[in-house]
Amino acid sequence: MDSRSSEVAVRPPLQTTAKDGVKIVIVGGFGVGKTTMVRSVSEIRPLSTEEVMTEAGVGIDDPGAVADKNTTTVAFDFGRISLDAQMVLYLFGAPGQERFWFLWDRLFAGTIGAVVLVDTRRVSDSWYAIDRLEHHRMPFIVARNNFGEPEHSLEDLREALSLSPDVPVIDCDARHRSSSKDVLMTLVQHLYEQASARKEAS
Repeated sequence: MDSRSSEVAVRPPLQTTAKDGVKIVIVGGFGVGKTTMVRSVSEIRPLSTEEVMTEAGVGIDDPGAVADKNTTTVAFDFGRISLDAQMVLYLFGAPGQERFWFLWDRLFAGTIGAVVLVDTRRVSDSWYAIDRLEHHRMPFIVARNNFGEPEHSLEDLREALSLSPDVPVIDCDARHRSSSKDVLMTLVQHLYEQASARKEAS
């Protein structure tokens, strides 16, 4: 059993007291760790639409720095976290390959915020995700998934992605539940601060 599956907590079915749910989406390039993050933090066995990559994708899919990856998400990943007895967070991981990007706008429906997961070896793979989120005026944070010792600082990453100063940029390790949970807590805090600012402005 790997570290990802061993950290998934075994929980009972959704409580009958649950009344409200919120939706968060994780987006980013191919092989950046979206499926891994959903798996690590979900309290249930995640729904996954990963399929084995075949020769049909040769010339279409670009594995780049993740050439050893042999599966890909073809629809979305889905997980769940009970925030308390009444509030549930539904977590969706969007497919990273360009040929599945048409699904993103549908996944964004009803979403309160997003996490852009970034592999600094392929920063340009994150541009489309940020563009679509800004198009939808959706709040988001950026999480750098650590694939080794980073060569550049988080401020360098902010500059490379042309992010505004109010967008949080943090480090994470998507394989570990505690780190993935910190990412989601950072997003929730960001959403709260934005809501508070709008309330004060009005």
